[in-house]
Order: sequence, then C-alpha cells, then structure tokens
Amino acid sequence: MDIRINPDIEYQTFEGIGASGAWWAQEVGSWDCRDEISALLFSKEKGIGLRTYRYNLGGGSKESGRGDIENPLRRAECFENEKGEYDFSKDANAVYMMKQAVKDGADEVIFFVNSPIERLTKNHKAHCDKGFPFKENLDENNYCDFAKYVLDVSEHFINEGLPIKYISPINEPFWKWTGGQEGCHYRPKSAGKVMKVFADEMNKREAFKGVKLSGVENGDIRWFNKSYTRNLLKYDSVKNRIDGVDIHSYFLTPVRLPIISNRISYLKRFRKWLDKKYPNTDVKMSEWTHMQGGRDKTIDSALVMARVMFEDITILDVTSWQHWIAVSEVDYCDGLIYINLSDKSYEMTKRYYATGNFSKYIPFGAKRIEASCDDSELLLIAFKKDEKIILIIINETENEKEITLPMGGIMAVTDKTNDLKEYDISKRAAIAPKSVNTIVMGE
Repeated sequence: MDIRINPDIEYQTFEGIGASGAWWAQEVGSWDCRDEISALLFSKEKGIGLRTYRYNLGGGSKESGRGDIENPLRRAECFENEKGEYDFSKDANAVYMMKQAVKDGADEVIFFVNSPIERLTKNHKAHCDKGFPFKENLDENNYCDFAKYVLDVSEHFINEGLPIKYISPINEPFWKWTGGQEGCHYRPKSAGKVMKVFADEMNKREAFKGVKLSGVENGDIRWFNKSYTRNLLKYDSVKNRIDGVDIHSYFLTPVRLPIISNRISYLKRFRKWLDKKYPNTDVKMSEWTHMQGGRDKTIDSALVMARVMFEDITILDVTSWQHWIAVSEVDYCDGLIYINLSDKSYEMTKRYYATGNFSKYIPFGAKRIEASCDDSELLLIAFKKDEKIILIIINETENEKEITLPMGGIMAVTDKTNDLKEYDISKRAAIAPKSVNTIVMGE
C-alpha cells in the first residue's frame, strides 16, 4: 500500500506539544527523583522533549484551607502573604519544577489561572458558591486588581529569565466550579471584559512586549465556544495581544445520542465558523486528558489519545497541543507518568511514549502537509521542516499493515511491546497492530 505525500499542499505551522504542572509539581518538586521526572518530560535527549510548560498560578486555597477541596494537591498557593505583600518564596516546589523544565529544554512557559486569588473573589474562596443560575465569583470592580496581581507575579519571573510567552487568566469559564478544585465561572461577556483588562494592563508594561494573551480555554469542544470566541475577539486590544483562540478538546458525552456524540462534526463546524467570521485565526488546543477511571498504562489509552491528537491537528488545524497534566497521582487516566505518594516512585505509561511520537520528532515551526493512502484504517499526519519529512501513522487495528514510502528513513514505534523504539527502514515497512509510528525521511 503506497503512502502518498505532497509537500506542496500546506496547512498550519505547528509549534509543539506541552503539558501542565498542575497538581503534581508542588509534590514532586521535593522528591529525590524530581530532576529525573523533569528530564523524562522536557529533554529531547533523555525524554520526549515537551516544548511547553503550563504553570498553575494558584488562588491561595492551600494557605487558607477554605473551600470544598478534599484532595490537598488540588489546592494551590498564591504569592501574597497575610499582609498582602508579595512573597516569592512560596509555591517553591512547583516553581522549582517549572525552572527545571526550562533547563531541560522547555522554551515556552504559559501562566494559567483557575481562580483569582481569594482576596479578590466574592466569597473569599478559590471556587464558586453553589447555586443556580451559575454565579460568577469575581466582581467587575476587581478585574483590574486581578490583572495587576497576575501580571506582577508574571513580571517577577520574566525578570528572572523564564520564557513566559503566554498569560491565560481564565480556565474553563463555562463550568460552575463549586468545589473539588480551584475554579471560577465567567459568562462570555464577562470573560471578554476580563481579557480586555489584561490586554490593556499588559500594554502599559515594557516587560510584556513579547508576551501574548491566551484564552479563553473553554472546557468542552461542543458548548459555547462561539459565544466565548465572539466576546474574546470583540476588543481590538485583545485581538492585538493574542495569536490564536485557545480551546480544550474535551468531549464529555454521558448520554450517547447521535446528535451530540459526533465529535468530528463539532470540530468541522467550529473550524468552518472561525474561518468565516475570523479568517486566519489560529486555534491552539491547550488542555485534554483521557477522561476515564483507573490507571490505564496500556496502548489502548495511548491510541485514544493519538486519535484525538490526529483529529485536532488535521480537522481543527491546531497549531499546538497540550495535555492537562504531565503527572498523575490518582487512579484516573490523566497523566503521562503516574506517581505513587507512598514511596515517591513513578511509573511510565504508553501515553507518554505515544506523545513522544509527536513531541520528540516534530520540530518547532514544522509545516503540516498533505499525506494520504488507500487504507482508511490508517491515520496519517505529515510535516516538513529543513528538507525533512516527518510522517506519523496511527494503526488502531489488530492487523499489521504493509506500506510503501517515497523514501527510507528512521521509524520510531510505540506499541504493546515497543516504547519509541527506533529502526532504520527502507521504502517498504510494516506497521504493527495497535501502534503509533513516526517516520523521519530525508536525513
């Protein structure tokens, strides 16, 4: 079966793969193996070379103890002390992991906020109160103080030399956020106003000359993305501060009905609408995880993830793709690496290695190009950069597939038995059952 690649048909320019340090960095940052875990994630030589580190700028629930958040790791510190003064010795473990990620190779840091600091919220908690309709927890009179706090902290770390490229003040604004973790609900109009306040304040500060806004990171690919996008892009100051629309690629379907269960149709409709209303606007996928209970370290979960990445990159044309968390301590399918709090150990997953099939081999600035074959069971993505072609082939089936390539190269295979194992290949190659494969041609 011939693989056809046409480098003359170009699509988006791809920037890279990332993950956040939320909920684990404040723990792992004190462990003996912390540098090892960082290298596995962010080093291209020792790990999978994630480019982007998302730092969670917390709301202060860890210090206050307020709110309905049972898991202590889902509480976060803020950089204010009891006197309202800045204390940059706080959140030391998470800050360490951020800095170590940069040392290991991450060249893009995003500061993202789940909730404003408790001092500024209506209920002085880092999540909303229960009630209907959905209640906002940040008064408009505090938008400016919210921006000042976030930008003051960000400027501190920019001055320390960290490559902070984006500020994301809002995370999943549509959800109610009445407990379980830090979070804040915003209606679309309010979200737009918050982003405008941030853009205006950033424009006043020389330190943010090369820094962009990121937003608004809505939490489901189906619901209200158009409403939030319209309000995001209604202000010129915001449009001049962003280089794309950030969304999350969750697709939660508790009830399986055809009208709401076709994920691809939602991707196509949003892309078509965006191209019509806001031409040349990039989309960035800034958060996704496999929403399934239990610790799944197998290739099955990796293939679920790989398909979502394929759909987002080839249908939504995203320019970057980021995991919710890099490391997980719970019995849930939501990390590239699992940690065990009892003995401070870690375990690898096939999701980690399959992510590496993208992050380790697709260079920053690669241009996605046309790739096709006659076998509809194979999912293909191709990129070009510096006279090289990078081809990713996902085989979800139980069958081996024989392919013919335009040229030979190096193939990295992640399947049931292989973890990014590299092979030299000729023009003919076998694609293993249930596998994610990266082929680099032209070296």
